[in-house]
Amino acid sequence: MTDANLVSLALIIPAAAAFLIPIFGRWKNVRETVTLIAAGLLFIDVIALLMRVLDGAQPETAGFEIIPGLPLVFKVEPLGMLFGVVASTLWIVNSVYSIGYMRGNNEPRQTPFFMCFAIALSSTIGIAFAGNLITLFLFYEILTLSTYPLVTHKADDNARAGGRVYLLLLLGTSTVLFLPAIIWTWVLTGTTEFTVGGILAGKADNLTVGILLGLYVFGIGKAALMPFHRWLPAAMVAPTPVSALLHAVAVVKAGVFSVMKILVYIFGIDFLSASGQNQWLIYIAGATILIASLVAMTKDNLKARLAYSTVSQLGYVILGAALANSMAMIGGSMHIAMHAVGKITLFFCAGAIYTAAHKTEVSELAGLGRKMPFTFAAFFVGALSIIGLPPFGGLWGKWYLALGAIDSNQLAMVAILMISSLLNIAYLLPIPLKAFFGKAPGNPGSVGMQEAPLPCLIAIGLTSMGCIILFFYPGFILELLQLIDIR
Repeated sequence: MTDANLVSLALIIPAAAAFLIPIFGRWKNVRETVTLIAAGLLFIDVIALLMRVLDGAQPETAGFEIIPGLPLVFKVEPLGMLFGVVASTLWIVNSVYSIGYMRGNNEPRQTPFFMCFAIALSSTIGIAFAGNLITLFLFYEILTLSTYPLVTHKADDNARAGGRVYLLLLLGTSTVLFLPAIIWTWVLTGTTEFTVGGILAGKADNLTVGILLGLYVFGIGKAALMPFHRWLPAAMVAPTPVSALLHAVAVVKAGVFSVMKILVYIFGIDFLSASGQNQWLIYIAGATILIASLVAMTKDNLKARLAYSTVSQLGYVILGAALANSMAMIGGSMHIAMHAVGKITLFFCAGAIYTAAHKTEVSELAGLGRKMPFTFAAFFVGALSIIGLPPFGGLWGKWYLALGAIDSNQLAMVAILMISSLLNIAYLLPIPLKAFFGKAPGNPGSVGMQEAPLPCLIAIGLTSMGCIILFFYPGFILELLQLIDIR
């Protein structure tokens, strides 16, 4: 099969699943089989592309022109390849988890749920493999629109209110800031193509670079950089598999990935560093890391605490891009994968707790670990990975970020990384400790086990093992990222 066909299939497979799922909607076993087969086929296709990229190729294909001179282009370079691998791998485990969660909670509208999920994955792959800004923007917007019905899935007042915030902030930032930045870039350079070394050198002065940088990083609202982060906690009204999609598989990762890709291939790391306009972004990213962690400590609702944790962790990726050196870029990019596996584990556990025990608040979890030992043990693993302790994969992103900060002589950022890890400990570890060692209210008696449905536990077990495996075997990620031509 040709490289171009593999790229096309990566987009077509989840889109075809979105078409087939409603056709088989009345037969839930068939519908969910379609979802799992599509997820498996996408994974196989993406791995085939990964082998090509590791061999030094950059598979590409071109679509139609939206207007003359502005074509849809797909090109698989190493950074996009990493995002594609993360999304396609986690779609499989999220699909398994979703089957158990949606059935275990007797959720309504399950067919539209799985259909929108497939559309979201197709648009995520479009973002990962976008060859220019126009393609990236188009699939970025499709991702917003396809995930809106998932956020509002419960169709109650809270869901509709959360959905309004979600849509308003994401569409507002993209149309008011992101799109004008793309148009301005096109006017300045005559192209929107992602190019090694960037396209702005010699085309924009330092002031223009600074303004464009602000338009891009705040216009890509999915990156949840403060103060444009409110959509993320608001979206926690969605079912837990959707929260996992938002935080680990697609939406926020699409945001920070887009920022990273634009800084590397539109600005160019050397040019951005020479302009000095990255300095303010370093401070904004550092502030986001600390402030969001402090807010997370105040949240009793488990999903809200995890949401602000995600805002903080996304700041790590933005910091890696803003530091504008190769080591920091590797750290920020690696953190996309490492955080995805750790955070999806935590959200899977939160959903399992809700499904099995109907608990949503941290203050309600005392003693629950003795009824749900598997779930809370997995939560402990995911938490340690997010904190960045060995032997868990979350260590590596923070390690390379710290090295990048040292290379840039940004010792304050090294301190922020260390303080942030301490704050991670403060708001994450009390959850499993309270569950295992806290005293349950009333007389617990002999309650026995009360875990979530088996598909949920399978998914939780897989992602927990992923946190450990990625510590011992991060080599293929590092090998992939070292192929990025950063200059």
